[in-house]
Amino acid sequence: FSPTDENHLSDIGKGFIAGQLRHMREISSVLNQWVNSYKRLVPGFEAPIHISWAHRNRTALIRVPLYIQGKESTLQVTVDEMVYHTACVARARQRCLLMADMPFLSYASVERAIETAEALIQQGGAQMVKLEGGGQQLAAVHALTENGVAVCAHLGLQPQSVHKLGGYLVQGRNQQQADEMLRDAMNLQNAGAQLLVLECVPQILATEITRALDIPVIGIGAGRETDAQVLVLQDILGITPGKLPKFVHNFMEDADTIEEAIRRYVKAVKSGSFPTADHCFT
Repeated sequence: FSPTDENHLSDIGKGFIAGQLRHMREISSVLNQWVNSYKRLVPGFEAPIHISWAHRNRTALIRVPLYIQGKESTLQVTVDEMVYHTACVARARQRCLLMADMPFLSYASVERAIETAEALIQQGGAQMVKLEGGGQQLAAVHALTENGVAVCAHLGLQPQSVHKLGGYLVQGRNQQQADEMLRDAMNLQNAGAQLLVLECVPQILATEITRALDIPVIGIGAGRETDAQVLVLQDILGITPGKLPKFVHNFMEDADTIEEAIRRYVKAVKSGSFPTADHCFT
């Protein structure tokens, strides 16, 4: 991070981004990687696909998350910043489906949700948008999908609500929360959501929700039975500072290159050896 640079990037940051662009094909198997082929996201695509499986795989989903850019949290990320980052990815991608996160409060009303999606799609080149929340987002999801926007919903731990939730805590552990999450998942699907992310929920609940839905479910800290797994690249490579979440595994251990670490992750997910019981919440 550099406060004096036009894009707030240090020389190291610029070099890192340049390396990512140079080796995009190799790292493209990480960010939203694998789903059982019997569930389809959209006709012709057999797996949810930020850059994902890899260029040579059959499908891929590129998700542009909320970049912090030296800020305290993702809550401070703006729509304009997301449009910029999404457009950068859109220019580099080849045949991946491009999904962009909608920033905090940018979908607090139906009108704002449509405006944000319009900016991310028309200016940023996104093909799908992701928003967090359950029942309170049904009207926005319905309006977006009715206007031709593909939507990914997000339940469980919702980073944009971390202050309200009291921290980065596992969600859905009591029966009332579990029942509400299952109900929200069903309602979001009925409202038109085409994809669901479950974050930090007990495996038994994630399994129940996955089996109840017709749309694909991607899990992060949600056990082994979701249709797909996603893990942050820094976590995969073991470079995340501080205390790590339970569901994280360092695939860079015993790997000679980043590409090898990524291949280990993909192989572990596809074979079902990751996540293990030690990575799951009860």
